[in-house]
Amino acid sequence: MPSAADAREAAAALVAQLDDYLIPRLARLDAPLLAVVGGSTGAGKSTLVNSLVAAKVTTAGVLRPTTRAPLLAANPADLDWFRRGELLPGLTRTTEPSTDPKSLQLVGVPTITSGLALLDAPDIDSVVDANRALAGQLLAAADLWVFVTTAARYADAVPWGLLRTARHRGTVIAMVLDRVPPDAAEEIAAHLNEMLRENDLGAAPLFIVPETRLAVDGLLPPSAIGDLSAWLGYLGADAGARAAVVRRTLDGAIAATAATTASLATASEEQLAAVETLTERVEHAYRAANRAVAAGVEDGRLLRGEVLARWQEFVGTGELMRTLEAQIGRLRDRVVATLTGRPAPGHALRNAIESNLVTLIRGAADEAAEQAYSGWQAHPAGAALLSAPLAHASPDLSERAERLIRDWQRHVLELVRTEAGDKRAVARGTAYAVNATGLLVMVVVFASTAFIPTGAEVAVAGGTTVAAQKVLEAIFGDQAIRLLAAKARTDLLDRVAALLAEESARFTALVGPVEDSADRLREAALLVETSRAHAGLVTP
Repeated sequence: MPSAADAREAAAALVAQLDDYLIPRLARLDAPLLAVVGGSTGAGKSTLVNSLVAAKVTTAGVLRPTTRAPLLAANPADLDWFRRGELLPGLTRTTEPSTDPKSLQLVGVPTITSGLALLDAPDIDSVVDANRALAGQLLAAADLWVFVTTAARYADAVPWGLLRTARHRGTVIAMVLDRVPPDAAEEIAAHLNEMLRENDLGAAPLFIVPETRLAVDGLLPPSAIGDLSAWLGYLGADAGARAAVVRRTLDGAIAATAATTASLATASEEQLAAVETLTERVEHAYRAANRAVAAGVEDGRLLRGEVLARWQEFVGTGELMRTLEAQIGRLRDRVVATLTGRPAPGHALRNAIESNLVTLIRGAADEAAEQAYSGWQAHPAGAALLSAPLAHASPDLSERAERLIRDWQRHVLELVRTEAGDKRAVARGTAYAVNATGLLVMVVVFASTAFIPTGAEVAVAGGTTVAAQKVLEAIFGDQAIRLLAAKARTDLLDRVAALLAEESARFTALVGPVEDSADRLREAALLVETSRAHAGLVTP
């Protein structure tokens, strides 16, 4: 479905936030506040982090991307919490610089106020996919997102997309506008504040870092970052203020969890509806194919052409048929005596029956494949799943149909043996009696659905089925003929149905199985909201 990619992304993000942030944070509400410093390439994040801790703990360079692996700086007294790995459990802890995006470098810095940690994240618009993905993961694990942009790039589209995502998750945001020319600070700040309000982020504090020369040690002068440093120090030192930030972010993250879960329930329902629609279109096409084969078997069309010619050869001339009608028993004995020990009769007739049936089945399967293909093309999910070979029956269908028919013909012969019991002709055990009677049964199968044909009912077969009727009536009697033909016909159609089911599975195997999880997801969303209310995060 067109919505599937977004739903998969939302589900993965939801699970990641549960693992990376919500569960560990809810387990330790008193843990140090994590401020993730993120932003665009070259915005000055690393320089800002170094300046805030008054130490060169992370590298800021000219080549981009400059930050490959995240670095977390915290007071040594707080490092144990981050070292335990409950927060961001998928990242390997290290104390050395690393270019591995799956690692997290921990640095103890005494100048950071206890209760606060700063995490220098990769660029959100990095040309490296892994960096962008990691930046998003880290931002989702933040109690506070310190977003750094510049006077030249604050209106870029990519950052605002992530800012809206952070707002949706409820993350507390602080904006840092870096490298602002002093004479343009007021104008740029006003425009940025307007953009924040338009994006429902008006509550985010804005800190201006003026364009200034770096000190010899590569740090910003304290005066340039004084307001931001004081605000972060206040959060770290004041347990109440820190708890308020954590509580706001938690509340937003939990609310977003419930909303995302509900949206995933809707996406699940869309998936199920698509599967049902696509499956029904395939089933409709192949039901029609089964009906077409049944009609072809039952309306006598298979007795035309080659089958009729071979049947006439098998039965004989018109004079012989007249003899059969008058002297069934005597002719049967004479034929048995004449042909005992010779190859089974009617080989050409059996091949003609097989050929006509293969053509019938192949035509029905091709029509069903074309109909199912067209039905899927008209559906967005179906169109995305289709491949050219599905527009026709399987390449080996004719071969499989031939095997099916030969198996069915053997089954008919077995029916003759088992159903005849002690009837005179078959009881003698001659190959001619069994094979000839089996062929006659096959001819009757294709003549009528309701009864063994007589007279006018066999006109389509040129009247020759009368001979089949007379021979079979002489051997089994009228009722036995009806039952035998009905069983043979049912068995043939069952075999064809199984073959067509294999053909339809080429389509249905592409869509499933899809779990019906909508109800459980909605129950989960309701439980989250109820728990959130009981916890006092929101008014019930």
